[in-house]
Amino acid sequence: MLTLLKVSQFDLPLEDPVLKFLVVLIIILSAPLLLNKIKVPHLLGLIIAGAVVGPNGFHILTRDSSIVVTGTTGLLYIMFLAGLEIDLAEFKKNKYKSMGFGAYTFVIPFIIGIAAAHFILHYNWLTSFLFASIFSSHTLISYPLVSKLGVVKNRAVNVTVGGTVITDILALLVLAIVVGMTTGEVNAAFWTKLSVGIIIFAVIVLVGFPIIARWFFKKVSDKISQYIFVLVMIYLAALLAELSGIEAIIGAFLAGLALNKLIPHSSSLMNRVEFVGNAIFIPFFLISVGMLIDVTVFFKDFETIKVALLMITISIGGKYLASIATQKTFSFTKPEGGIIFGLSSASAAATLATVTVGYNIIIGETDLGEPIRLLDESVLNGSILLILISCTISSFVTQKNAEELVKADNENTISETNPETENILLAVNHSNTIEPMTNLALLIKSKNTTENLFALNIINEEKNDSSKKNAETLLNQVVEIGASADVKITKVTRYDTDVIDGINNVIKEYSITDLMIGIDEEKGFSPSFVYNLYSGYLNNNAANILVYHAIQPASTVQKYLVIFPENAAKEPRFFHSLLKVWNLARNSGSKIEFYGNDATIAMIEKIRKKVNIDASFIIFNNWNELPKLFNKMKDNDALILFMAHRTMVSYQSEMHHVPDYLNQHFRERNFLLLFPAHEDEIEYRKDTRDIGNANDFVEIGKIVGKLFK
Repeated sequence: MLTLLKVSQFDLPLEDPVLKFLVVLIIILSAPLLLNKIKVPHLLGLIIAGAVVGPNGFHILTRDSSIVVTGTTGLLYIMFLAGLEIDLAEFKKNKYKSMGFGAYTFVIPFIIGIAAAHFILHYNWLTSFLFASIFSSHTLISYPLVSKLGVVKNRAVNVTVGGTVITDILALLVLAIVVGMTTGEVNAAFWTKLSVGIIIFAVIVLVGFPIIARWFFKKVSDKISQYIFVLVMIYLAALLAELSGIEAIIGAFLAGLALNKLIPHSSSLMNRVEFVGNAIFIPFFLISVGMLIDVTVFFKDFETIKVALLMITISIGGKYLASIATQKTFSFTKPEGGIIFGLSSASAAATLATVTVGYNIIIGETDLGEPIRLLDESVLNGSILLILISCTISSFVTQKNAEELVKADNENTISETNPETENILLAVNHSNTIEPMTNLALLIKSKNTTENLFALNIINEEKNDSSKKNAETLLNQVVEIGASADVKITKVTRYDTDVIDGINNVIKEYSITDLMIGIDEEKGFSPSFVYNLYSGYLNNNAANILVYHAIQPASTVQKYLVIFPENAAKEPRFFHSLLKVWNLARNSGSKIEFYGNDATIAMIEKIRKKVNIDASFIIFNNWNELPKLFNKMKDNDALILFMAHRTMVSYQSEMHHVPDYLNQHFRERNFLLLFPAHEDEIEYRKDTRDIGNANDFVEIGKIVGKLFK
């Protein structure tokens, strides 16, 4: 009864934690549902809702420690996701463009800000520098929009994220220097401490974190523990950043880069990370930002109005000029230039940090004994309005241009239609192969394949090899793993006296393009398995056969060695098979090291120019040298061998000994044997055969457009 009485007291601001959390959840739920109908970015709705319910609105909620802590997590989460989702191969490819954008977006607003502060507002030079640094930084507050629309891998987004880190570091460095000069601490010791601290921090995060994370993901398979580990890494990196003298958001971004290759983009862990962030933490941050907004300060006096309008003009105008300069310099399209402006125009985190520090530094007193602050109250109030206006512009511009990029990408996809539907079948038999096989299937599948995955168990009642109950248990495990990554996997149960015949019938019935078979790590390449492989599975002509042996999670593999036999590119299903390797590289971030003859390597290098991955290329002509190559592999390397049926043009006699060699020497290492299908009458046989023979760049481009898009 006392609890009911307590809850019934609705005095504002609300104090009951249940009511407070309920109000926040209602806002998070209703904002997207209501605003999406009128095409207003829900991010803006959350900020406005925060202003309405916050202390400067109806004061329903206070911006207390619970809001601040959860909101801070949301900000760190945005930067972490930016580092986690970035395409590292494209990031390396565009590093100079990121540096160029970082220079533009820092220098242009900075110079304009200094001039305006000194000559219009008549600030001294030290205050002018700090004032200008407010506009040089920006917050990726609209990043969740590009993530939701699926354009995070676009080069413009990639460049903007990279440039964000550069400009934020420079802006916060200006803050540190100005504060140091104000307090008289800028000397050789200051520079030594700052530079050494940043170097040690970067080494710990970028070198140490991947080592720790790889060990953890190998040893711990519990999904909840893995997610908590990720949160620990975010906050630990943020703390280390603060200890080194820079802002926590930089630490969160570097933590994302450090874990980028260890959390595959199509994995269940990535799905959990994105889901919790977008559902709880990031909305809390946006609401907490809204709670800072006080529109009434705009009407206090003319000085506040003048400073606020000047700040908004410098910030938005400077970022717009920087985006135009970047677009023109690097020949980006208009929507790409627009999305650069949209992502970089929002001011929030670094702006608040700079203004708050400047406001709290007292450099003297007036004749009346009032404190003279490094940044006065007009700047403080102006920054609040700058946050509101810049976040509004950022949300609308980002959503508009991201939708245009999606539309253009869809038009290209329609014009270059994939010649066949991808249907992947997992032959499930041993429980310890289920998770590795399913996770690999999620990595090698194409982006648009969200339903055409099947899990099969053959029930042989005569031999009593399985039962319906056992089959249901095994198949449910596959479905659950797929569901955790938002991928539908269809269960298929087949009664048959012969396993091979049962699988072949399912391949025909469901038009399967890829069949995956898992090797039980305890049995390895047993004689019966080798017999079934060569005398059974490979007699199927319609589907590629993937034989997978897993000792460690695919996410912890650093590098894959991909070895091609001579004439591999002349096989009709070569490009379809190669697409699996490409998807693996793009979804896992692992490096791929290709080995093959001159013609094959030259062709793959041309494909990499059109669809970039982290890869290196080595000429390799003699399969008798395979053992020497295997011996050079490191602990976290894995092997992918392109094999062939005896009737195929790429078959080599050495292939017959591969299973025995792998069984003897690769029991403690991941490997994948990929047997391309050899059906004569498939729709694109002539196209791929011609390309294999001609090795022509234009023709390769056509296939790349069809398959690798």
